[in-house]
Amino acid sequence: MDEKGIEDAAILLMSLGEEEAAEIFRQLAPKEVQRLGETIAKLRTVSRERVDSVLDRFTVAASDTSTLVSDTDEYVRSVLRKALGDEKANLLIDRILQGGDVSGIESLKWMDPVSVAELMRNEHPQIVAAILVHLEFDQASEVLKNFPERQRNEVMVRVATLDGIQPSALKDLNEVMGRVLSGGERMKKSMMGGVKPAAEIINMLGSAIETSVLDYIREADADLAQKIMDNMFTFDDLLKIDDRGIQSLLKEVQSESLLIALKGATPELREKVFNNMSSRASETMREDLESRGPVRVSEVEAEQKEMLKIVRRLADEGQIVLGGGGDDQFL
Repeated sequence: MDEKGIEDAAILLMSLGEEEAAEIFRQLAPKEVQRLGETIAKLRTVSRERVDSVLDRFTVAASDTSTLVSDTDEYVRSVLRKALGDEKANLLIDRILQGGDVSGIESLKWMDPVSVAELMRNEHPQIVAAILVHLEFDQASEVLKNFPERQRNEVMVRVATLDGIQPSALKDLNEVMGRVLSGGERMKKSMMGGVKPAAEIINMLGSAIETSVLDYIREADADLAQKIMDNMFTFDDLLKIDDRGIQSLLKEVQSESLLIALKGATPELREKVFNNMSSRASETMREDLESRGPVRVSEVEAEQKEMLKIVRRLADEGQIVLGGGGDDQFL
């Protein structure tokens, strides 16, 4: 969702009142709550015209939708059991509703990375890997940064080789959380983990830690390390995005953030960005880059990672096509 869309959602929530807004917040993911909360905190005054426009659009959108079934999971279970009998239905139900209850894992998304790392510090790397693949990639990378190097590397090997999570692993996971998962032994493994999630997490670690992790994995399994590298998308890989995609990206990035990110870019990538800006904007950016003094590497990497998050969001929305180093597209 773009900045205007977030502001519109914030205006709608503020118009509903505290109780109704609180109920909506309960249904949102941690990042959504954070972004909306920050936006609401910044909104001091809003024109009556914009408030009316937001409410009118919401009314139209709401009138076009309706709730068919209050609990879709239970509806599927009931219909299939009546149609096929318990034995056949259970086999299909497990497959359709794969993954089961992960409420214990979801609670981790509300915690800061330091606390999550502390909670898992003494757990087996396989358990840690099973937890990390449920988190957002940037949160998982921050958790890993709080691990000792050896533990971090061992966990990433297991993330990269994880081809699913068995019920027993999920149970161990919930013991860590102090919760009990429902779902039983018939629950099929959830298809999480693997090379691509490992590549996504490593992308967020920063160059120094990234090199250490990849070197460790390469020593253990050179083919696996190469597969991960083939699926990684780095800041320099922006060169692979077409001009239209770069233009879409530039619409989403603040000038100051772009300036800092480009301090660490190759001359080729800088030129690609400049060529997709207006002549006036590119001239100003060139001048600012020349006049800007030294910038900490950590600041440059932070802004580059923020831009990569935007790139992935735009890729998910179909506005950008990412070409990975492997045979498949990396989306």
